[in-house]
Amino acid sequence: MNIRFGYDIAYELPSPTTVVLMLHLRPELTARLRTPETIVISPNVPREIFTDVFGNRCTRLTAPAGLLELSCDAVIDDSGQPAPVALGARELPVADLPPAVMPFLLPSRYCDVELLGDLAWSLANGTTPGWSRVQAVCDWVHGYLRFNYRRARSTRTAYESFQERTGVCRDFTHLAITLCRCLNIPARYATGYLGDIGVPADPAAMDFSAWMEVYLGGQWHTFDVRHNTRRIGHLVMARGRDAADVALTTSFGPHILRRFIVRTEEVSLATAASVAA
Repeated sequence: MNIRFGYDIAYELPSPTTVVLMLHLRPELTARLRTPETIVISPNVPREIFTDVFGNRCTRLTAPAGLLELSCDAVIDDSGQPAPVALGARELPVADLPPAVMPFLLPSRYCDVELLGDLAWSLANGTTPGWSRVQAVCDWVHGYLRFNYRRARSTRTAYESFQERTGVCRDFTHLAITLCRCLNIPARYATGYLGDIGVPADPAAMDFSAWMEVYLGGQWHTFDVRHNTRRIGHLVMARGRDAADVALTTSFGPHILRRFIVRTEEVSLATAASVAA
């Protein structure tokens, strides 16, 4: 399967501003690209590409006052299979977890673990440790929260999502991550592209998506809490403890969003070849 992905984003900057972009796919996906993933930046200012502490590729630049336009159009190969299921994946004792995994057990900016322990253990009661316990958390969060773009708020924490019973994909993800961490199950935040492949098209405008990855059986597994089903075509752009670590654009100064278009779709070989050309 070929997936065409990209975006067309524009910000208006009232004064010269430094911006950090996290708009690349994760480096481990590079080998699957059928066409180069080139970010077109206008104006064409000098930029620095670096890798952050979580292994995400970032671009830093300083743009002059005016319109900053960012775009990308590329094609990647995909198996066309839904995110795999590993029903037998087991939890590891905290004492046996790799040191690199330990931060994903701790509280973070949007994941207030210290406030949701009682809820988490009440949900875990009667469940089998491992995959089925994580799925029970996803089932509960998916049924408890109501998806509502109009009530989106960038400062909402997991506990506030629990109190308000509403949110967008990042809120579903934060709440599920927090509950998993309360249960001593490492969980991290992932963001990127997720098109309507193999499912009915969503009439709402496409956006970047968020989901969680949980460490079971010695590896990370994808759980899409907002949809609560195994989806095709998760293209990871960034991973971190929560949304604070993976902002796709960070502006160190005031800005106004003027245009925001995200595209992700399955395409034919002919279309993929035309993009490459």
